[in-house]
Amino acid sequence: MEKKEVKFSLVFRDMWQSAGKYVPRVDQLVKVAPAIIRMGCFDRVETNGGGFEQVNLLFGENPNNAVRQWTRPFHEVGIQTHMLDRALNGLRMSPVPADVRKLFYKVKKAQGTDITRTFCGLNDIRNIEPSIRYAKEAGMISQCSLCITHSPIHTVEYYVNMAKKLIDLGCYEICLKDMAGIGRPETLGKICAGIKAYRPDIIVQYHSHSGPGVNMASILEVCKNGCDYVDTAVAPLAWGTGHADILAVQAMLEDAGFKVKSINMAAYMEVRSQIQEMLDDFLGLYCNPLNRINNSLLIAPGLPGGMMGSLMSDLETNLESLNKWKVKHGQKELSQDELLIKLFDEVAYIWPKVGYPCLVTPFSQYVKNLALMNVIQMEKGKARWSMIADDIWDMILGKAGQLPGPVAPELKKRAEEQGRKFSTTDPQANYPDELDKYRRLMAEEGWETGQDDEELFEYAMHPSQYEAYKSGKAKQDFLADLQKRRAAAAAPAGSAAPSQHSTLTITVEGKAYKVDIAYGEKPATSAAATPAKPADPTGEGEDILAPLVGKFFPVKNTDESPKQPGDPVKAGDILGYIEAMKTYNAIRAEFDGTVTAILVHSGDTVEEDDVIMKIAK
Repeated sequence: MEKKEVKFSLVFRDMWQSAGKYVPRVDQLVKVAPAIIRMGCFDRVETNGGGFEQVNLLFGENPNNAVRQWTRPFHEVGIQTHMLDRALNGLRMSPVPADVRKLFYKVKKAQGTDITRTFCGLNDIRNIEPSIRYAKEAGMISQCSLCITHSPIHTVEYYVNMAKKLIDLGCYEICLKDMAGIGRPETLGKICAGIKAYRPDIIVQYHSHSGPGVNMASILEVCKNGCDYVDTAVAPLAWGTGHADILAVQAMLEDAGFKVKSINMAAYMEVRSQIQEMLDDFLGLYCNPLNRINNSLLIAPGLPGGMMGSLMSDLETNLESLNKWKVKHGQKELSQDELLIKLFDEVAYIWPKVGYPCLVTPFSQYVKNLALMNVIQMEKGKARWSMIADDIWDMILGKAGQLPGPVAPELKKRAEEQGRKFSTTDPQANYPDELDKYRRLMAEEGWETGQDDEELFEYAMHPSQYEAYKSGKAKQDFLADLQKRRAAAAAPAGSAAPSQHSTLTITVEGKAYKVDIAYGEKPATSAAATPAKPADPTGEGEDILAPLVGKFFPVKNTDESPKQPGDPVKAGDILGYIEAMKTYNAIRAEFDGTVTAILVHSGDTVEEDDVIMKIAK
């Protein structure tokens, strides 16, 4: 009897996203590609998608150029490239208009991406179906995901029925997306068997994170039940919140009697060495060491490996802010471990109450952010649910799709008190087309829409990040932060961070900028963040305080108008936003009045309780 073949995919994008904040530069990606190819064991490589392209913009690199260069060497040797997309949310945290979604697939196909792995964190097929259609129209392979989690609702029958519906809608492949690695091996095997019983020819790919420690058993079980492809990683970015190392997976499956490709060990060691060089260059400064360790505490909250890199950074920032508040009020400070356990416990507590959304982007961030806000507010003696961002409300209210389970009565009551309405309409209907608007804005700026309209797509998908990239502010902010981290890493253990200012001169698109670097509690404001008209600190009225640490933005999108001194406001009006943990948190007026002063600039980092504006009653 012929051996069942199992093929391997290298999830190079997710390896980095699971470890920290950034991904390699395009020159580093192009350099490592030949060694990945020489390993000889990969039929697929995940090259882009998810947060990858947004992250490129954050450090001032054109993601379209990166994707084109990065996919090319794999195409030349017949290795398929695949990417992650978030269905209704495209490549970002918030919903995307239909015309932008449709352009997305045309652009990515033209840039060299073969397979699109579409997922919806609510497993709402209404959000996935258009992606199947758009991908096929663009000539891409449509792979649809079952977001795997463990709850009373998410049963074998639930997932097999979902797969059947997706297959009937025309997708070519199914991915078992075990993003937190909490799928139980026995259950996953039954799901895979159920899919193959319905359509033996359908391709099934298994994606899992190793965090809680059970995914090697899961890999073996799904392969015994017909799985065709397994996602793997390469050390030193394997295991921990990442994925199983290709060496271990290949050896395990070969011993179990599967047909698998052998690994060129010299090439493996070269890839491993280059990854370490990237970490040593700068990427390691953004990787929390805890993300390199397996942790079975993740079984209870079910938080995915892909967000653990950002979670630990968020935790560190909020812990510092919370402890400042505790010291100010004569309370004992919390350790990071204490806050982490409180967060995990709160996630487990609130998850059923918000309807069991699968804990995957963006809903993992929403649930984590809501849990963290609850913990922080309760530590300060305030009530649970006292701070809920609008994007999180949209999830609770059904605007992003149908939740798998019911919403708790206490949240329904709070929604009613705030005049918020639950929605049962198709989520896409809530977000009208926008490409014409962005074409107009680009024409006004004199910006090219790019080859295959790829720059138009990038602007429409990530408006604020793209503007920061075009102005040079993204590069400035990144280099400023990088220099600060390098100085802190070079400081002797136990010593204080440098207190002096330093200046860095950089050139962006032929234009020189001087960036002031400040060390201490408040980071320096970059030149690009300074508006032509300075803020007026002399206004009368009551102080409006930042409710949490993050970056201040006067508006969230181009449809809003920023508040100006002299503007009247009503109670409940949005005064601005604090962007924290990938979510825009609205700051609302608590009383009627007139804005008399705005004390921060767009993009400024603010601490909790900083005065951001003044309003006179």
